[in-house]
Amino acid sequence: MNATALEKIQAAFPDATCKVVLESVVVDVQPENLENTLSRLKNEADFNCGLMVDVTAIDYLQYPQPQEARFYVVYTLRNWEKNILVQVRTPVKDPDVGIPTATHLWGAAIFGEREVYDQYGIHFQGHPDLRRILNHWQFEGHPLRKDYPIEKGQVCLESDSLEKEIRARLAKKGLDEETLKDINTEVMYLNIGPSHPATHGAIRILTALDGETILANVNEVGYLHRGFEKTAENRTYNQIIPLTDRLNYCSSMMNNIAYAKAVESWLGIEITERAKFMRVVLGEFYRVLDHMVCLAAALVDMGGLTNYWYLYNEKEAAYDLISRLTGARLTSSFTRIGGMYRDFYDGWKNDLEQHILDIEKGFGDALKLVDTNRIVHDRTQGVCVVSAETALSYGLTGPVLRASGVPYDLRKDAPYYNYESFDFEVPVGSNGDIYDRFMIRFYEMKESIKIIRQAMQHIPEGPVNVKDSQVCLPPKAQVYNNIEGLANHFKLVFEGVKTPPGEWYDAYEAANGELGFHFVSDGSGTPYKLKVRPPCFYTMGGFHKMVEGNMIADAVINLSCINIIGGELDR
Repeated sequence: MNATALEKIQAAFPDATCKVVLESVVVDVQPENLENTLSRLKNEADFNCGLMVDVTAIDYLQYPQPQEARFYVVYTLRNWEKNILVQVRTPVKDPDVGIPTATHLWGAAIFGEREVYDQYGIHFQGHPDLRRILNHWQFEGHPLRKDYPIEKGQVCLESDSLEKEIRARLAKKGLDEETLKDINTEVMYLNIGPSHPATHGAIRILTALDGETILANVNEVGYLHRGFEKTAENRTYNQIIPLTDRLNYCSSMMNNIAYAKAVESWLGIEITERAKFMRVVLGEFYRVLDHMVCLAAALVDMGGLTNYWYLYNEKEAAYDLISRLTGARLTSSFTRIGGMYRDFYDGWKNDLEQHILDIEKGFGDALKLVDTNRIVHDRTQGVCVVSAETALSYGLTGPVLRASGVPYDLRKDAPYYNYESFDFEVPVGSNGDIYDRFMIRFYEMKESIKIIRQAMQHIPEGPVNVKDSQVCLPPKAQVYNNIEGLANHFKLVFEGVKTPPGEWYDAYEAANGELGFHFVSDGSGTPYKLKVRPPCFYTMGGFHKMVEGNMIADAVINLSCINIIGGELDR
């Protein structure tokens, strides 16, 4: 597929430099050709890259190999129907002048390009709302530039009013001050969060209301920004694993697995069959736990406290199972590059099955309370609708995209870890409303449990780590009893796993959608650059398209049902 896509892209863009890197076709174009290249990749039937996955930039200031320019911007695009992944790279000769925006092609570029501007200081000509997004509005400098010191923190002394932004949003909808006077409408501005239970202390939602109807909405994120990517540039590859736990902490091990998978893909490591099955079992178990948190929070926000306990009690009990396996409850750090920390303990299969039975009863009882509940149906059906076209434009993935009728799931469309051998369905919605986003997760839990049972039935015996002294720590007996084992252990711990120089992107179907990692390696044991593609970030970028025209109470439920996790959103 990639070879065919490469030939077509090279023929369509003879002035570009094209190559295949892992699963991606990488296209290097000059800034003057960027807009035309992106437009054709999206709109021409041969390419049909309707999903913008991510936007990022690279600062080559300290990179060993010379580059055409210090800064490059990279757009990652997907044709989800044919499993074609394209990365378009362009040099930025002057970041103050910048490059043309892609916001007229994809709504996802609004948030994506804002992040690049915030972190690297690269301007995007024609961007409708180019301002800070993860760092606060009083922040000076651009922290992902290589000459910005990691220890330099900056305190925000005053909150941003967002008045200019909300008025601009109203004007864009044809509701400027003169128009509002003409139609005799008095607008009330209501701020929700970040210090509000519904926004989990991590999101600020500013709404312009006509009564209780939302006329316009702008959002402020970044309240839980930990500087993951800057920190990762100063850690070895294995030292980053505990940092990934803190992304989506409701399904922490999925982040571990996705990260390890991405590094292994570049190293060309084929993990053992037992490790693959372990990752499938644990990944799907955490998908169930993540959906339970989302549904419990959403239903309690709607007033259904009984549902909350049916779901959350079983999730809490599941943490005891996880702690017996990993030694930790919430953030397990259980994977390793090349395999797993250790194997399942004796009796794990029986313990897992008992917890699955309890979970099935818990979400079954919760589903009975809402399945034919008229109040739930009235509050969710036809509310906060997002069409398939809009969902794709804003880069939505996972359950939120599938709720809008797009059957895109990496486990089916770009399978890994033997997913093509498992018997499971991908639930798909029909209306893209809150009801569909609820029910998708209920039915996904059933499918995940089907996968877990199949995997546990067929899991092979054998080691859980590859036999590669350049990647995996040697057995303790070798470390304690011979100098070669000790030296091997020392170098892996202090210098890290060495990756070949280059750049690559790898993705994983996490609980909230496509979780991707974009790496740049200089050949050392520390990534030169590590960019996370968090599904929550782009989902939040389309939040205003869901809630405008709906009621203020609907916005609260909608925020719950799209499952925004602050650690993943802000990194």
